Amino acid sequence: MTQQLHSDTTLALALGAAALAAAMLGRQRPSHRQVHGPTRQTQRLAPRGGEIQTHIEAARRFNHSSSLLALSVLADSAVEHYRGSFANPAMFIPLVSATLSFFAGLHGGHDRRAASHRLRQGIYGCAVATGLAGTGFHLYNVTKRVGGWSWNNLFYAAPLGAPMALLLSGGLGAIGERLRDEPVEAPRLLGMPAGRALALTVSAGLLGTVAEVGLLHFRGAFQHPAMYAPVLIPPVTAALMVATACGRPQPRPLTRWWLKLTTWMGLIGVAFHARGIARCHGGWRNWSQNLLSGPPLPAPPSFTALALAGLAALRLRQTEQ
Repeated sequence: MTQQLHSDTTLALALGAAALAAAMLGRQRPSHRQVHGPTRQTQRLAPRGGEIQTHIEAARRFNHSSSLLALSVLADSAVEHYRGSFANPAMFIPLVSATLSFFAGLHGGHDRRAASHRLRQGIYGCAVATGLAGTGFHLYNVTKRVGGWSWNNLFYAAPLGAPMALLLSGGLGAIGERLRDEPVEAPRLLGMPAGRALALTVSAGLLGTVAEVGLLHFRGAFQHPAMYAPVLIPPVTAALMVATACGRPQPRPLTRWWLKLTTWMGLIGVAFHARGIARCHGGWRNWSQNLLSGPPLPAPPSFTALALAGLAALRLRQTEQ
């Protein structure tokens, strides 16, 4: 009964990720109009009757992306840690952290205020810390096995990229909160225009995710041609985002189109992973086992979350001087 309930929950979370991403993509409306108004010292709340300030809109998109990525991490880590029988009590921590990050992202995505939220900042900080600690635990899990640092252990030991996804979720949310505190005119992050910093962040996140997916798809011998898509399409997206950051602000229809392609690739990836589960012994009739041992349903939406953040970064970059 416990296993059945767990598998039902995992499937519901995966489907919820796809639905949330589709809703977020539907709400993306490119705009070339920047709203000018008072700075955050005199205007703490964006007007509800008009267009939201561009940098606040970008911050909300980053909150939403953080939420989707946290949901993906929650479902994926729940499966993996359940399969590991929660041998270490610390294995419950990322589930709690990802859950809090998910709800913080939903709250931030609907928050129009031009000011950061302390509770959300704290939650995102905990997610970053949990991701860093989890990476250390997973590194230890790899190196303590017979053979140490080897391909076999990288394939079948604790996945190194999984905790980094939680770190990335917290990082996206924290960036969104930091962006809210910037003035309307020429917001900056890390000493550079905010749009440039956001574009570089998305690029780095995509490359890190590609590394993890490439390792796992290599383990699967790329037995289906579609398995090449997540290791070929996102690197191009990352390169286009670097070009967006380093080039002068201007409309970039190719970059926007490629980001949308990456968004849909993540959603379609859920269907391919569902097909992979169906091809396991017993198929969906043996779902209680195959959901644990087959391709992870919640993993592909990670690309969707990052691509949606990239669309927000692209929009903000176009408004900069």
